[in-house]
Amino acid sequence: MEAIRPVSRTLLRDRAYLAIRDAIVAGEIEPGAVVRDAEFAELLGLSRAPVREAFSRLVDEGLLESKPQSYTRVTPVVAADVRDAAAVVGAMHELATRVAVPRLFAADVETMRSANERFAAAVHAGDVDAALDADDELHDVLVRVSGNRAAAATVARYTPLIRRLERRRFGEGGNCRSAGLHDRLIDACAAGDTDEAVTVTAEIWRGLAALADEPDSPEAPPATGPAITSATGPEVPPATGPDASPATTESAGGLPADAAVDDVEPATGVDH
Repeated sequence: MEAIRPVSRTLLRDRAYLAIRDAIVAGEIEPGAVVRDAEFAELLGLSRAPVREAFSRLVDEGLLESKPQSYTRVTPVVAADVRDAAAVVGAMHELATRVAVPRLFAADVETMRSANERFAAAVHAGDVDAALDADDELHDVLVRVSGNRAAAATVARYTPLIRRLERRRFGEGGNCRSAGLHDRLIDACAAGDTDEAVTVTAEIWRGLAALADEPDSPEAPPATGPAITSATGPEVPPATGPDASPATTESAGGLPADAAVDDVEPATGVDH
Protein backbone atom coordinates (compact mmCIF):
# COMPACT_ATOMS: atom_id res chain seq x y z
CA MET A 1 0.00 0.00 0.00
CA GLU A 2 3.01 2.29 -0.21
CA ALA A 3 1.69 3.75 -3.46
CA ILE A 4 -1.33 5.18 -1.62
CA ARG A 5 -0.67 8.67 -0.33
CA PRO A 6 -2.93 10.91 1.74
CA VAL A 7 -4.87 13.38 -0.38
CA SER A 8 -3.67 16.87 0.41
CA ARG A 9 -6.18 19.44 1.62
CA THR A 10 -4.71 21.85 -0.93
CA LEU A 11 -5.67 19.51 -3.77
CA LEU A 12 -9.21 19.11 -2.43
CA ARG A 13 -9.57 22.86 -2.03
CA ASP A 14 -8.36 23.47 -5.57
CA ARG A 15 -10.71 20.87 -7.00
CA ALA A 16 -13.65 22.40 -5.17
CA TYR A 17 -12.62 25.86 -6.34
CA LEU A 18 -12.34 24.85 -10.00
CA ALA A 19 -15.65 22.96 -10.01
CA ILE A 20 -17.61 25.80 -8.41
CA ARG A 21 -15.87 28.52 -10.41
CA ASP A 22 -16.54 26.74 -13.69
CA ALA A 23 -20.21 26.24 -12.79
CA ILE A 24 -20.57 29.96 -12.04
CA VAL A 25 -18.80 31.02 -15.24
CA ALA A 26 -20.88 28.57 -17.31
CA GLY A 27 -24.08 30.02 -15.87
CA GLU A 28 -25.08 26.76 -14.20
CA ILE A 29 -25.28 28.80 -11.00
CA GLU A 30 -26.99 32.09 -11.86
CA PRO A 31 -26.06 35.53 -10.49
CA GLY A 32 -27.84 36.05 -7.18
CA ALA A 33 -28.09 32.36 -6.32
CA VAL A 34 -27.28 31.61 -2.68
CA VAL A 35 -24.61 28.92 -2.21
CA ARG A 36 -24.17 26.71 0.83
CA ASP A 37 -21.11 24.74 1.78
CA ALA A 38 -23.07 21.68 2.93
CA GLU A 39 -24.80 21.24 -0.41
CA PHE A 40 -21.64 21.67 -2.47
CA ALA A 41 -19.73 19.35 -0.16
CA GLU A 42 -22.33 16.66 -0.88
CA LEU A 43 -22.32 17.33 -4.61
CA LEU A 44 -18.53 17.13 -4.80
CA GLY A 45 -18.12 14.22 -2.39
CA LEU A 46 -16.00 16.32 -0.03
CA SER A 47 -16.25 17.64 3.50
CA ARG A 48 -17.18 21.26 4.08
CA ALA A 49 -13.64 22.46 4.82
CA PRO A 50 -12.29 22.57 1.23
CA VAL A 51 -15.61 23.98 0.00
CA ARG A 52 -15.39 26.80 2.56
CA GLU A 53 -11.85 27.53 1.38
CA ALA A 54 -13.05 27.57 -2.24
CA PHE A 55 -15.88 29.96 -1.31
CA SER A 56 -13.39 32.30 0.37
CA ARG A 57 -11.18 32.34 -2.73
CA LEU A 58 -14.15 33.01 -5.00
CA VAL A 59 -15.19 35.91 -2.77
CA ASP A 60 -11.69 37.36 -3.14
CA GLU A 61 -11.91 36.97 -6.93
CA GLY A 62 -15.30 38.64 -7.22
CA LEU A 63 -17.45 35.68 -8.25
CA LEU A 64 -19.09 35.31 -4.84
CA GLU A 65 -20.12 37.89 -2.27
CA SER A 66 -20.82 37.44 1.43
CA LYS A 67 -22.94 39.31 3.92
CA PRO A 68 -21.97 38.39 7.49
CA GLN A 69 -24.70 36.56 9.38
CA SER A 70 -26.83 36.34 6.25
CA TYR A 71 -25.66 34.66 3.02
CA THR A 72 -23.00 33.86 0.46
CA ARG A 73 -24.19 34.23 -3.12
CA VAL A 74 -23.05 34.57 -6.72
CA THR A 75 -22.27 38.14 -7.69
CA PRO A 76 -24.16 39.90 -10.48
CA VAL A 77 -22.39 40.60 -13.76
CA VAL A 78 -21.36 44.23 -13.28
CA ALA A 79 -20.21 46.18 -16.34
CA ALA A 80 -17.58 48.17 -14.44
CA ASP A 81 -16.06 44.98 -13.03
CA VAL A 82 -15.87 43.45 -16.50
CA ARG A 83 -14.20 46.57 -17.92
CA ASP A 84 -11.67 46.63 -15.09
CA ALA A 85 -10.90 42.93 -15.46
CA ALA A 86 -10.56 43.24 -19.24
CA ALA A 87 -8.13 46.14 -18.84
CA VAL A 88 -5.93 44.17 -16.46
CA VAL A 89 -6.08 40.89 -18.40
CA GLY A 90 -5.51 42.72 -21.68
CA ALA A 91 -2.42 44.43 -20.30
CA MET A 92 -1.03 41.06 -19.18
CA HIS A 93 -1.65 39.56 -22.61
CA GLU A 94 0.06 42.51 -24.30
CA LEU A 95 3.06 42.06 -22.01
CA ALA A 96 3.17 38.33 -22.66
CA THR A 97 2.86 38.86 -26.42
CA ARG A 98 5.71 41.37 -26.50
CA VAL A 99 8.01 38.96 -24.68
CA ALA A 100 6.84 35.78 -26.41
CA VAL A 101 6.88 36.69 -30.12
CA PRO A 102 10.69 36.65 -30.49
CA ARG A 103 10.78 33.29 -28.69
CA LEU A 104 8.12 31.46 -30.69
CA PHE A 105 8.93 28.29 -32.62
CA ALA A 106 7.09 27.16 -35.73
CA ALA A 107 5.31 24.53 -33.63
CA ASP A 108 3.93 27.26 -31.36
CA VAL A 109 2.52 29.17 -34.31
CA GLU A 110 1.00 25.98 -35.69
CA THR A 111 -0.67 25.34 -32.33
CA MET A 112 -2.20 28.80 -32.52
CA ARG A 113 -3.44 28.24 -36.09
CA SER A 114 -5.00 24.91 -35.17
CA ALA A 115 -6.71 26.47 -32.15
CA ASN A 116 -8.09 29.28 -34.31
CA GLU A 117 -9.49 26.82 -36.84
CA ARG A 118 -11.34 25.07 -34.03
CA PHE A 119 -12.44 28.44 -32.65
CA ALA A 120 -13.93 29.49 -36.00
CA ALA A 121 -15.67 26.14 -36.43
CA ALA A 122 -17.12 26.31 -32.92
CA VAL A 123 -18.38 29.86 -33.45
CA HIS A 124 -20.06 28.76 -36.68
CA ALA A 125 -21.65 25.81 -34.85
CA GLY A 126 -22.73 27.93 -31.90
CA ASP A 127 -20.67 25.80 -29.49
CA VAL A 128 -19.66 28.30 -26.82
CA ASP A 129 -17.66 25.82 -24.72
CA ALA A 130 -15.54 24.66 -27.64
CA ALA A 131 -15.06 28.24 -28.86
CA LEU A 132 -13.83 29.53 -25.51
CA ASP A 133 -11.62 26.48 -24.95
CA ALA A 134 -9.97 27.02 -28.34
CA ASP A 135 -9.62 30.73 -27.65
CA ASP A 136 -7.90 29.99 -24.35
CA GLU A 137 -5.54 27.54 -26.02
CA LEU A 138 -4.56 30.09 -28.67
CA HIS A 139 -3.75 32.90 -26.25
CA ASP A 140 -2.21 30.58 -23.66
CA VAL A 141 0.59 29.81 -26.12
CA LEU A 142 1.87 33.38 -25.83
CA VAL A 143 1.46 33.50 -22.06
CA ARG A 144 3.28 30.19 -21.66
CA VAL A 145 6.15 31.08 -24.00
CA SER A 146 6.61 34.43 -22.25
CA GLY A 147 7.49 32.56 -19.06
CA ASN A 148 5.92 35.31 -16.96
CA ARG A 149 4.24 33.49 -14.08
CA ALA A 150 2.89 36.69 -12.56
CA ALA A 151 1.12 37.52 -15.82
CA ALA A 152 -0.22 33.97 -16.05
CA ALA A 153 -1.57 34.10 -12.50
CA THR A 154 -3.23 37.47 -13.10
CA VAL A 155 -4.85 36.23 -16.30
CA ALA A 156 -6.13 33.11 -14.52
CA ARG A 157 -7.57 35.16 -11.68
CA TYR A 158 -9.50 37.79 -13.65
CA THR A 159 -10.49 36.03 -16.87
CA PRO A 160 -13.51 34.28 -15.25
CA LEU A 161 -15.13 37.67 -14.58
CA ILE A 162 -14.95 38.40 -18.31
CA ARG A 163 -15.97 34.90 -19.37
CA ARG A 164 -19.38 35.18 -17.70
CA LEU A 165 -20.29 38.11 -19.93
CA GLU A 166 -18.64 36.55 -22.99
CA ARG A 167 -20.76 33.45 -22.59
CA ARG A 168 -23.93 35.48 -22.28
CA ARG A 169 -23.16 37.57 -25.38
CA PHE A 170 -22.29 34.43 -27.30
CA GLY A 171 -25.65 32.95 -26.36
CA GLU A 172 -27.37 36.10 -27.62
CA GLY A 173 -25.84 35.63 -31.06
CA GLY A 174 -22.47 37.31 -30.57
CA ASN A 175 -19.30 35.80 -31.99
CA CYS A 176 -17.08 36.28 -28.95
CA ARG A 177 -13.68 37.11 -30.40
CA SER A 178 -13.11 37.47 -34.10
CA ALA A 179 -11.32 34.65 -35.86
CA GLY A 180 -10.13 37.33 -38.28
CA LEU A 181 -8.32 39.17 -35.50
CA HIS A 182 -6.80 35.88 -34.46
CA ASP A 183 -5.55 35.37 -38.02
CA ARG A 184 -3.88 38.78 -37.93
CA LEU A 185 -2.29 37.96 -34.59
CA ILE A 186 -1.00 34.61 -35.80
CA ASP A 187 0.38 36.09 -39.02
CA ALA A 188 2.23 38.74 -37.01
CA CYS A 189 3.65 36.07 -34.72
CA ALA A 190 4.76 33.96 -37.69
CA ALA A 191 6.49 37.00 -39.21
CA GLY A 192 8.16 37.92 -35.93
CA ASP A 193 6.39 41.30 -36.00
CA THR A 194 6.16 42.00 -32.28
CA ASP A 195 4.65 45.47 -32.59
CA GLU A 196 1.83 44.27 -34.85
CA ALA A 197 1.14 41.30 -32.59
CA VAL A 198 0.86 43.59 -29.56
CA THR A 199 -1.39 45.99 -31.50
CA VAL A 200 -3.77 43.19 -32.47
CA THR A 201 -3.77 41.81 -28.93
CA ALA A 202 -4.76 45.23 -27.62
CA GLU A 203 -7.55 45.42 -30.20
CA ILE A 204 -8.90 42.04 -29.14
CA TRP A 205 -9.09 43.05 -25.49
CA ARG A 206 -10.60 46.45 -26.23
CA GLY A 207 -13.36 44.57 -28.00
CA LEU A 208 -13.94 42.42 -24.94
CA ALA A 209 -14.08 45.45 -22.66
CA ALA A 210 -16.66 46.96 -25.01
CA LEU A 211 -18.98 44.02 -24.37
CA ALA A 212 -19.68 45.54 -20.97
CA ASP A 213 -21.15 48.65 -22.61
CA GLU A 214 -23.68 46.78 -24.74
CA PRO A 215 -27.32 46.77 -23.60
CA ASP A 216 -27.91 43.79 -21.39
CA SER A 217 -30.62 41.20 -21.75
CA PRO A 218 -33.08 40.63 -18.88
CA GLU A 219 -31.52 38.71 -16.03
CA ALA A 220 -32.59 35.10 -15.82
CA PRO A 221 -34.12 33.92 -12.53
CA PRO A 222 -31.75 32.30 -10.04
CA ALA A 223 -30.82 28.77 -10.99
CA THR A 224 -32.35 25.95 -9.00
CA GLY A 225 -28.97 24.35 -8.64
CA PRO A 226 -25.72 23.51 -10.40
CA ALA A 227 -25.00 20.46 -12.47
CA ILE A 228 -21.54 20.02 -11.04
CA THR A 229 -19.08 17.18 -11.38
CA SER A 230 -18.38 15.20 -8.24
CA ALA A 231 -14.75 14.92 -7.22
CA THR A 232 -15.34 11.21 -6.60
CA GLY A 233 -17.49 10.20 -9.53
CA PRO A 234 -19.75 11.27 -12.42
CA GLU A 235 -21.86 14.38 -12.63
CA VAL A 236 -24.33 14.61 -9.74
CA PRO A 237 -27.37 16.82 -10.37
CA PRO A 238 -28.75 18.46 -7.22
CA ALA A 239 -32.09 17.47 -5.79
CA THR A 240 -33.21 20.97 -4.99
CA GLY A 241 -30.25 23.31 -5.63
CA PRO A 242 -29.01 26.24 -3.57
CA ASP A 243 -31.89 27.99 -1.80
CA ALA A 244 -32.36 31.41 -3.38
CA SER A 245 -33.62 32.98 -0.16
CA PRO A 246 -30.93 34.68 1.97
CA ALA A 247 -31.68 32.75 5.13
CA THR A 248 -28.37 31.13 5.96
CA THR A 249 -26.73 32.12 9.22
CA GLU A 250 -23.08 32.98 8.73
CA SER A 251 -19.99 33.30 10.80
CA ALA A 252 -18.15 36.59 11.26
CA GLY A 253 -15.92 35.57 8.35
CA GLY A 254 -18.85 35.80 5.95
CA LEU A 255 -19.32 32.06 5.38
CA PRO A 256 -22.05 29.83 6.86
CA ALA A 257 -21.65 29.26 10.58
CA ASP A 258 -22.24 25.52 10.25
CA ALA A 259 -19.18 25.36 8.01
CA ALA A 260 -16.98 25.34 11.11
CA VAL A 261 -17.66 21.63 11.63
CA ASP A 262 -16.77 18.50 9.63
CA ASP A 263 -13.17 19.35 8.87
CA VAL A 264 -12.13 15.73 8.31
CA GLU A 265 -11.89 14.55 4.70
CA PRO A 266 -13.66 11.32 3.67
CA ALA A 267 -11.38 8.39 4.56
CA THR A 268 -11.78 6.55 1.28
CA GLY A 269 -8.11 6.09 0.47
CA VAL A 270 -8.52 7.53 -3.01
CA ASP A 271 -7.94 10.92 -4.55
CA HIS A 272 -10.99 13.15 -4.23
